[in-house]
Amino acid sequence: MHADWDCFDLALRGDQSAWRILVERHRDRIYRMALLVTGSPAAAADAAQGAFVRLLEKGAPHQRGSFKVYLATIAYRLALKERRRSNRLDSLEGHDGEQPTPGPLERVIRKERDLLIAGAIGALPPTHREVLVLRFHGEMSYEEIARVTGQPLGTVKSRIFHAVKKCRSMMRERGIAP
Repeated sequence: MHADWDCFDLALRGDQSAWRILVERHRDRIYRMALLVTGSPAAAADAAQGAFVRLLEKGAPHQRGSFKVYLATIAYRLALKERRRSNRLDSLEGHDGEQPTPGPLERVIRKERDLLIAGAIGALPPTHREVLVLRFHGEMSYEEIARVTGQPLGTVKSRIFHAVKKCRSMMRERGIAP
């Protein structure tokens, strides 16, 4: 198994199997993050695909730090553009957070849980939803979120704290969390 940056280098040199490894490794996480930012499955799919296309076309100015964070930053910015373009937030109810491909039966419980969590996250105000998505689906540190969003570090920490607290409260109301 290759490290992400190594796979990326191979992909840039035309190795299609390396590219497939990267896409398979990160596709679902990037899609879920974009879905939570845009609120639209179609816009999320466009943003996720666009992130991979942009990565392959433009490359990376450097390969320091986490590949996951670099890719998540591209996807986040594209998802924001998609959201602005559509200028609406569709309900996340009824969407399972996975790419639109059928999954095995044993994943039903996980999908239902993910649906409930997505509904709780979707109900948050956009400022809280975005930092929460970047933290948990984008796997970014507080500092990286502050840099990407242009917000002070203290604001990022506060918004994540309040977003998690509100999600827990909503999950308790639905009988999901203790």
